[in-house]
Amino acid sequence: MITRPSDFAALQRDGTSRSARLLSVRVRRTGHPTTRFAFSTGKKLGGAVVRNRARRRIRESLRPMLGTLAPGWDVLVVARPATATATQADIAADLAHVLSGAGILEPEPRA
Repeated sequence: MITRPSDFAALQRDGTSRSARLLSVRVRRTGHPTTRFAFSTGKKLGGAVVRNRARRRIRESLRPMLGTLAPGWDVLVVARPATATATQADIAADLAHVLSGAGILEPEPRA
């Protein structure tokens, strides 16, 4: 997880962004051996219950992708207001789309 304010500042300053209908991501290459994530859900999304549910659903959509993530990135996932009413499958599809567009999600090997 990204927790230090200086990491967020570096992500805002040096990162690039990709967007989809439900989610937006800001990514930055780091020298870390792992990929770190942070999640942002603004008040336009809804009350605390809605925002917490959105974060849980995004984390759950990210869980199956963990094995295919390229190491060495900081990623900020920002939920857009439509995330509150979206299905889990739509959230997972948008997350996969923006992460692959940012070059973080490695393609799965063909059988």
